[in-house]
Amino acid sequence: MKYFLVVGEASGDLHASHLMKAILQEDPAAEFRFYGGELMQSVGGELLCHYRDLAYMGFIPVLLHARTILRGMKQCKEAIRSWRPDVVILVDYPGFNLKIARFVKQENICPVYYYISPKIWAWKEYRIKNIRRDVDRLYSILPFEVDFFEGKHHYPISYVGNPTLDEVAEYLEKLPVDWDEVCQQYGIDARKRVIALLPGSRQQEIRNNLSRMLGAVQDLSSDQCQVVVCGAPNIDDTLYSDVIVKSRSRAKVMRGCTYEVLRHSEVALVTSGTATLETALFDVPQVVCYYMSYGRVMNFLRRHLLKVPYISLVNLICAREVVPELIGEQMNVYQLRYTMLDVMDRRDEILCHYADLRKRLGDAGAPIHAAREMVARLRKTR
Repeated sequence: MKYFLVVGEASGDLHASHLMKAILQEDPAAEFRFYGGELMQSVGGELLCHYRDLAYMGFIPVLLHARTILRGMKQCKEAIRSWRPDVVILVDYPGFNLKIARFVKQENICPVYYYISPKIWAWKEYRIKNIRRDVDRLYSILPFEVDFFEGKHHYPISYVGNPTLDEVAEYLEKLPVDWDEVCQQYGIDARKRVIALLPGSRQQEIRNNLSRMLGAVQDLSSDQCQVVVCGAPNIDDTLYSDVIVKSRSRAKVMRGCTYEVLRHSEVALVTSGTATLETALFDVPQVVCYYMSYGRVMNFLRRHLLKVPYISLVNLICAREVVPELIGEQMNVYQLRYTMLDVMDRRDEILCHYADLRKRLGDAGAPIHAAREMVARLRKTR
């Protein structure tokens, strides 16, 4: 069968690549075309557009690149119409993907499946109408979404487990990477403890967050500690180097080895998103922090518009504050440093909460569970 996938960022590329591998186990003759990235391309099929060409977030960046986004959407629709896939699988990225879902249903081309559901429980809950109308099956990776979609909105979904569990487990099952060798490659002392900085995967996120993170850890680089920035795959080196130089920091940027960095980290400063869950699964105490321009305004909007009390997946899944969150004006150098030192002191307490997190997530195998159900549904409707 023919599968058309649409992904809008690096984490989606990772999750979709594992889903594609699982689909091939259920349907060895599967053909893929996709908007995605290198990881999906390594599985096979045809990459039609790289996600970095469309990965814009926030009102101003989206407005400035509206022509590029609209052109990419038009080309995506034309590719689906001409290829006539057996299914379109959308991965997160709701601003773009829900419009693709509407097009596919209006054209009556094929079923639409949504893997990693839009987070409408936090923002834009009205989108449930679009999902109900245009999405044939939604595959959730967050356990609390079942009650939201089925209990509140009476829209049946499939909770398949969380793919980050699989990705971390797969990494840990492999032969360990030689940390000494990795450190030598990046000019890092393997004997020192690591403070990990994960400032996001988009340019604006990195500009907003990294300088403040570096300021918070400025005086902690010593004979015992070193600061490592985990570089995003689609971000140019010059962005990191410019921020590091301006911050007068000795931090090193490491690429393609975030899991290895987390495995050797004492503590981490992390922007919201999948990275907060990955950090927890490596048992690293963390501070979730996200700076935005006009911080006071953003905090006001957060209190009055967001439907959830937290922004980190760790806290949302556990339904309580397991790790501290510093958002908007709260994310300043002093507060970030103080909070980071506090979580380091509370390491044992935080690790106990992480154990509860694993129980709530359930069993591993999300890509296999999703692929098995997707292929079975498609075969029934053929």
